[in-house]
Amino acid sequence: MKDSVLEQKQAVISEIREKIENSGSLVLVDYRGLTVEQVTDLRKKYREAGVQYKVYKNTMMKLAFKELGFEDFNQYLEGPSAVAFSGEDLTAAARITNEFAKSNEKLVIKAGILEGKILDTNGVKAVANIPSREVLIAKLLGSLKAPVSNFVYMLDALRKKKEEEAA
Repeated sequence: MKDSVLEQKQAVISEIREKIENSGSLVLVDYRGLTVEQVTDLRKKYREAGVQYKVYKNTMMKLAFKELGFEDFNQYLEGPSAVAFSGEDLTAAARITNEFAKSNEKLVIKAGILEGKILDTNGVKAVANIPSREVLIAKLLGSLKAPVSNFVYMLDALRKKKEEEAA
């Protein structure tokens, strides 16, 4: 009996460790006081952005974080805790959590990890303000396109002026 319980706990710790290793960032939250409807809404927003959201026991998370060398993160594992793991878009979990917390003050951002660095609440909020990859690419393309557009406009104006002079 004891062996199966120990195996189950070890499996959960391995699952947490794997999710931490496979995500570029994560956000730890206290969800106390949120209604089932609010949590469902938050989960839906996470799912749409490819973010995994899971509630684990703090003792299991502490062991997983310790195994990965994040002992300092364990100070944030007090009270009810849930974790949002970001995959490709490193800012997604922070951005969605921060946006949701603005209209649902019961959701408290405790901490986060971004590419191996532990972030406090303010650090997570700073990451949340970084535009998504798609927005950054669109801005880059827009700035690359502007000089070409201006050049074409200038050439067209020169052509019209030459035509007027020739007429």
